[in-house]
Amino acid sequence: MSRLADDFLWGGAVAANQVEGGWNKGGKGISVIDVMTAGALGVEREITDGIVPDVYYPSHEASDFYSRFKEDIKLFHEMGFRCFRTSIAWTRIFPNGDEEEPNEEGLKFYDEMFDTCLQYGIQPVVTISHFEMPYHLVTEYGGWRNRKLIDFYLNYCQTVFTRYEKKVKYWMTFNEINMIVRKPWKPGGIKFAEQENKLQTEYQAAHYMLVASANAVKLGKEINPDFVIGCMFLHPTSYSATCNPDDVLVHLKKLQEAYMFLDVHVRGKYPNSYYKFLQKNQLVINTFPEDEIILKEGTVDYIGFSYYSSSVAMANPTKQDKSQGNEISGYKNPLLPASEWGWQIDPVGLRITLNWLYDKYQIPLFIVENGLGAVDTIEEDGSIYDPYRIDYLRRHVEEMKKAILEDGVEIMGYTPWGCIDLVSAGTGEMKKRYGFIYVDKDDNGDGTLERYKKDSFYWYKECIGSNGKNI
Repeated sequence: MSRLADDFLWGGAVAANQVEGGWNKGGKGISVIDVMTAGALGVEREITDGIVPDVYYPSHEASDFYSRFKEDIKLFHEMGFRCFRTSIAWTRIFPNGDEEEPNEEGLKFYDEMFDTCLQYGIQPVVTISHFEMPYHLVTEYGGWRNRKLIDFYLNYCQTVFTRYEKKVKYWMTFNEINMIVRKPWKPGGIKFAEQENKLQTEYQAAHYMLVASANAVKLGKEINPDFVIGCMFLHPTSYSATCNPDDVLVHLKKLQEAYMFLDVHVRGKYPNSYYKFLQKNQLVINTFPEDEIILKEGTVDYIGFSYYSSSVAMANPTKQDKSQGNEISGYKNPLLPASEWGWQIDPVGLRITLNWLYDKYQIPLFIVENGLGAVDTIEEDGSIYDPYRIDYLRRHVEEMKKAILEDGVEIMGYTPWGCIDLVSAGTGEMKKRYGFIYVDKDDNGDGTLERYKKDSFYWYKECIGSNGKNI
């Protein structure tokens, strides 16, 4: 092969809770993100007890995609998108999460949004639960620490699979599912009580989510065998800090802990290292006899994953070695530059990651998040010069092409994160921008919400139009 496949899925990615807004419109319920305040680099977002008056919640309006999706999707079409990765807000379909009947107004919203995509020849790529779940399921059931959530989730899946059977082909069950054992509020609605065994709760919730995911794959295939259903995984790309065997072993263990999720998704069973991990940490995970069969029968068609940066692993780190990353921190690589938020920029790391994943699992890969968060400045004439973003994306696309054309890795598509500016999941900021499209809004919620094309908009248009040749 000397060129990318003609059906390669170029596009962009967002999440409902970070872009839609309209938090109380159309019958939508309160989600776990709707009770998170804004933060900043080094400042954690606060989780409030319900909606508190006079507190600013950035998700409540976000980028107002809820009201402006038609004009935004038209801009995606202008760039040449072949797909658009988004998510369905669970709380638009089941506001509390435990209802038997869905909210019709929410279903109609996504009907219209998906129809708009298809009108422009854009395939929706839908994450069913992307760091968004009903807050009611937290207050009443304790979030994903409770096995009852499997049934609530599957009722939701049944509804959206059936409703959008003819409109959506590509699905993902959970966003960055491995984050449940790192920062469990957003993916799992879990806040810890005093004296609670955090590790026990996290891994119990992880098991329930993996069972739910496998059940969802089986359910989706029963509804439409042509569905292409994948998982979504935050890849913690890292390297051993030195050739010291102790550093190498720490790096190996880090990957094993993460790949446990992919082993279940792809191979249908937990690896031996997982059971040793449980034993070492004295964890006892409650399972049902049928779980083993469910996991085996509900394996995914592809691996979707996020890649932004890399870090290093070391056996004896010091405090000053810490680096930043996508919801996880690692240790600094002295050979790499970093973004304004401390994420180390490593395009070759993407090629390495693609090879690791494909060699290990031998199923198609989908790069569903990649991008650079940066402060953009809008000029008086509405221009936004972002050569730093173009450089970042160009170098990553080049490494992706090498993985396909030189290494033989099977990759379905590439959807850079935050194709239109949105609220940062980690910090709740707007100034940390990823998009090809600028949204006029600041960290205080002020602005016109008008859209402006950045220079990267035109670069990506040329990239897609040439099928990755002209970058």
